Amino acid sequence: MEKVIIVEDDEKLRNEVAIFLERNGYQVVQVEQFDNTLERIIEAQGDLVLLDINLPNMDGEFILREFRKVSDIPVIMITSRDNELDELMSMNYGADHYVTKPFHIQILLAKMVAILRRAGGLAVREQVYYKDCMMDFSKGRMEKGEVQIELTGNESKIMKILLKNKGKIVLRDDLMEELWDSEAFIDDNTLTVNITRIRNKLNKLGLSEVIETKRGQGYRLAED
Repeated sequence: MEKVIIVEDDEKLRNEVAIFLERNGYQVVQVEQFDNTLERIIEAQGDLVLLDINLPNMDGEFILREFRKVSDIPVIMITSRDNELDELMSMNYGADHYVTKPFHIQILLAKMVAILRRAGGLAVREQVYYKDCMMDFSKGRMEKGEVQIELTGNESKIMKILLKNKGKIVLRDDLMEELWDSEAFIDDNTLTVNITRIRNKLNKLGLSEVIETKRGQGYRLAED
């Protein structure tokens, strides 16, 4: 069940959207207090965020910009301001879509479904458990018991992609393309080096041979 975080200070609208999404099979978290909005979004560990631009204490565009520093979870901006500049700024800050109030809730749902599908189904959260290990992407490390292994930025991105596609072959070209899109600028040799480093770090956590090389294609991360 995909989890949607609703960050909206209009209580009536927030409740209406929450009820509609729950009836359509989503788990919903409503952010109702706006003193530490960014922290509340991160802690909720959702698969998609509905984020209002006009919030108490802190502008939604600022929250989006800060959130993008730690998460690539899809975000749809919601606003009552019909302003092309706001839309452009939101997209530049990393929004996946922009919706102006009043909106048709069925259209909002259709946009959510499309965005989640493009994200590969469930977006990879900042803290993911895999074979008794915790992958904490917000801190760039993997943990098992008392053992903590640090990950570089490229290693974190590669692990996220592999986790999102567990049990499936991820082509080398697709890995490099996604990393180039995130401005990691990785070439074929660098990818090989990063995969080797990830394998060595997984070995230290007791996860040997979980990344399988498919010769001439790419890599596959074993299922849980």
